[in-house]
Amino acid sequence: MTEKIEWYKEFYNPSYKAKETDLICLFYFEPIEGISIEEAVGRIASESSTGTWTTLAKIPERMKNLMAMAYEVRGNYVKVAYPIDLWDEGNISQLLSGIAGNIFGMKALKNLKLIDVSLPKEYIKHFKGPWAGTKEVKKRLKIKEKRPIFGAVPKPKIGFSAEEHAEIGYETWLGGFDIVKDDENLTSTKFNRFEDRVKLLAKAREKAEKETGEVKSAFINVTGPVKIMEKRAKMLYDYGFEFCMIDVVVTGFSAVQHMRDVCSDYKLFIHAHRAMHAAMTRNEKHGISIWFLAKMFRLAGVNSFHCGTGVGKLHSPFEEVLRIADTLRKQHVKERELLLEQDWQHIKNVFPTVSGGVHPGLLPEIFDKLADDDLDLVILVSGGIHGHPKGTRAGAKAAIQAFEAWKNKVPLEEYAKSHKELAEALEKWGYYKPK
Repeated sequence: MTEKIEWYKEFYNPSYKAKETDLICLFYFEPIEGISIEEAVGRIASESSTGTWTTLAKIPERMKNLMAMAYEVRGNYVKVAYPIDLWDEGNISQLLSGIAGNIFGMKALKNLKLIDVSLPKEYIKHFKGPWAGTKEVKKRLKIKEKRPIFGAVPKPKIGFSAEEHAEIGYETWLGGFDIVKDDENLTSTKFNRFEDRVKLLAKAREKAEKETGEVKSAFINVTGPVKIMEKRAKMLYDYGFEFCMIDVVVTGFSAVQHMRDVCSDYKLFIHAHRAMHAAMTRNEKHGISIWFLAKMFRLAGVNSFHCGTGVGKLHSPFEEVLRIADTLRKQHVKERELLLEQDWQHIKNVFPTVSGGVHPGLLPEIFDKLADDDLDLVILVSGGIHGHPKGTRAGAKAAIQAFEAWKNKVPLEEYAKSHKELAEALEKWGYYKPK
């Protein structure tokens, strides 16, 4: 065998200088035994752009200008530059078919993880992003002071009737919370139809707003086939709600991009639940990072996105949560460990949403780590209010009191001396971190 068969190493050039228009990806990789570093990174660049397993008898001259190039290797991490002409304008699904497509199935790699992507201005200009940023959302809710948006899911997450759901929602609102939220697996069931839930929540909301003088709203889950999501979004608009909720990972990028336009027409904000993400993101050596997904959904146009807690029941270390929060909130993200530089240009910012095993005793630590200057954060405290010894309304008050203590730099135990709801919450949970 004298003729050259494979051409993977032609996709690696350590001297390559990335162009302003290149789309840059950061990958973690582990080759199998017998595959060199140079060949491994070349295979990544090749399979995600113009390459194939063998040399070809003839290729058009333009192909040389479309080759992705692996160019910076540091240990098990490599940067790959992709020419802008490889990508369909405004099409996230096509992008992922390249940079997160067949490459994950290559036998030559034992592990591969897409860590981050830096999107050039030339690529971003074809996307609308969220139709409203965090300031507009807070303005709609008439939140004038610097504070998070507080919300809760009726718990257990599924099983309540529409009537029971609305009653828990009313108690949540009366406790001072802004949002009542569906959970990821509640859409429309025999015991809790979407239409019934919307109508009953609208009545309970009207009553709560009259009693409190505050704007109350809900993240109601419209997830389903696209035509059904359109219909459900229209119903939320008709009943005066400000938000809809979509399980964005299971629904898919193209559907979310479509619903962004539908919701923009109705002036509905999209709350993005990340259900199923851990199937792709949790393995540190293989799959896709959660902050990469957060970036894609900001590009697609959601208004809030789950980021984990750092201390709750789900796997979400604070370093990971902070990368997500920076990706969602900042207009210019500087490069640091496992995070590439990103200038978001015209794309508006998004609320990081803290959820999963939160109770009042954990809130100060969460705020210490995640609060920005404007406190642009959605805090979901669900079991941590419904499990309060005096019920949901008292639990919501306890969570608000924990925030007040943190904001005024008063230890929780001290603040609890004059706030009985917080005292009762601390007596039950203390500073317990769910496992």
